[in-house]
Amino acid sequence: MQRLQIHPTHPQRRLIVQAARELAAGSVIVLPTDASYVLACSPDSREAVDRMRAIRQLDAKHLLTLMCRDLSELATYAQVDNRQYRFLREWTPGAYTFVLPATKEVPRRLWHPSRKTVGLRVPDHRAVQETLAEFGKPVLATSLIMPGDEDPLVDGDEIERRLNGQVALLVEAESPRLAPTTVIDLTSGDPLVLRQGAGSTARMT
Repeated sequence: MQRLQIHPTHPQRRLIVQAARELAAGSVIVLPTDASYVLACSPDSREAVDRMRAIRQLDAKHLLTLMCRDLSELATYAQVDNRQYRFLREWTPGAYTFVLPATKEVPRRLWHPSRKTVGLRVPDHRAVQETLAEFGKPVLATSLIMPGDEDPLVDGDEIERRLNGQVALLVEAESPRLAPTTVIDLTSGDPLVLRQGAGSTARMT
């Protein structure tokens, strides 16, 4: 596993390019976010998606997240009405994952098998935003919570010890929070908190 130390607000261009190239090559990598570290890969690589699920021992019913640069990308992959769009505009970017009906742009193997939904996120983290821009499309992501653990991994040395040989790259910035994103279900119209995480929901109620 290679480790890249990247500046959280002024990311080094060469390191952004290197991370994007690993994604394009079908690698699974670890990225920092405004919540916890995440495992990330190209949604176009079936092998990488399967490897990411295997690392976390996730079955097909566990909803993975498409991490997007902005709302214009998000609207390509999710069906949103005007009310949902206004809500998303208020709460993005940030430490939230939104469950929405998937469009046909999302590969069927990434849908929730029974609900035809997709998880979408716009992170508020400069290094991730620039990596997504360089890659040119969203990446598939899941919080770095290992089997048997309750909390995400946050220490670079521990991540290397436990994931060496399973991921190609660890991108390190400032220490992420010890919490995954807050998950909000918007499929029924009104926001429903499925998991309380790093994003505050105080103003949603």
